[in-house]
Amino acid sequence: MLQLQQVQLLLDSTELQLIPRQLPNLGVVEGMLPKDIMDNIWKLVKEAKKKPDNMKSELAGNINSSIRLDTQSPFLADFMQDILPAFINNHIQSYGAPWRATMQKDDRWNLESFWVNFQKKHEFNPPHDHGGLFSFVIWLQIPTSYQEQKKLPIAVDSNADNHISNFAFTYTDILGKIKTFAYNMEKEAEGYMVMFPSQLLHQVFPFYENKGERISISGNIDIKGV
Repeated sequence: MLQLQQVQLLLDSTELQLIPRQLPNLGVVEGMLPKDIMDNIWKLVKEAKKKPDNMKSELAGNINSSIRLDTQSPFLADFMQDILPAFINNHIQSYGAPWRATMQKDDRWNLESFWVNFQKKHEFNPPHDHGGLFSFVIWLQIPTSYQEQKKLPIAVDSNADNHISNFAFTYTDILGKIKTFAYNMEKEAEGYMVMFPSQLLHQVFPFYENKGERISISGNIDIKGV
């Protein structure tokens, strides 16, 4: 679970610091993105909203809007050249390549799809996986606080109160029982990026009693021949 002290440490740093996090059968890599990278991603989102390319029919989400982003935008130059390779290399060094990753000579990593999600109260992403080899999520705007959400009447007496408003991975343990690993959605997580194998099931739970909009970026990475 995302620790706020950990996030603050990353916020105070001027360099990209990546954290490998071991789940039972594989791992994910996460870290706070530098401010200049986040500024450019925001510019990319604003450009996309001028002529939105709706992606809702291609995605599992029951959410307000999902818009395709330009993978060739100059705003992404540093993200493509520095951030994505750092996350991928850290993942491979820590956990090995995903089971479908077979790179031939002259192959390269490719940002296959890239989009922004706009989520309002009561909306959600059901459990799903992605195409490609790696997927990632970046939280741009979080209008809610998990600590406040779990105190709402709908969740206060639940024995699964860590689900409300959060992003979570779903997996089975060695006994075949379904488990979840949740990232608490708090303001401090804005700018945080998590990369994971694309076949890892994940979901976004709804939030309540808040008129704000949660904005997140998602993307899929595969291998492309030159």
